[in-house]
Formats: sequence, structure tokens, C-alpha cells
Amino acid sequence: MFPCNKCGACCRLVGRNPITSALDRGDGVCHYYDDSARVCSIYEDRPFICRIDEGYDALYKSQFTKDEFYQLTHNFCDLSRALLG
Repeated sequence: MFPCNKCGACCRLVGRNPITSALDRGDGVCHYYDDSARVCSIYEDRPFICRIDEGYDALYKSQFTKDEFYQLTHNFCDLSRALLG
């Protein structure tokens, strides 16, 4: 399972990505992101695009090893946190 540290950076940048822009509540942040708790309010029922392991199995398994995919995802996490300051 992807070792998410639950920083919420990906949830706060959905407006910048055409794939996730439908989740934007108008300020770039996901409709489902709970600002006060800093977590997804529908985590167990979150959209497919937010499910790292399921996305890997369905879309990227033939292109990357799981470790490579996790490293790429962590790189995205790091970039997202840097963009948010």
C-alpha cells in the first residue's frame, strides 16, 4: 500500500490538473478536503484518481514496477508541497 503521509498537498492542488479539475471547489482545493482536519472527508469512497494503488494496478503496472511508481508519486508529493510553500 502506498505510504501516504496525509499532508493534503495533492488535495489542495486539484485545480491545476485537468484530470482532477472537476474536484475543484473553486479555489484549487478538492471539494472533499476538510480544511480543519486536513484530511479527505470521503477517504474510503474517494474517486479513482485518488486511489494510488488501484490506479497503479489498472493503469501503470505494465510501465513501472510498484517501487518505481511509488517513487514517482513521492516526487509528485514533494513538488506539490513545494508549490504550496
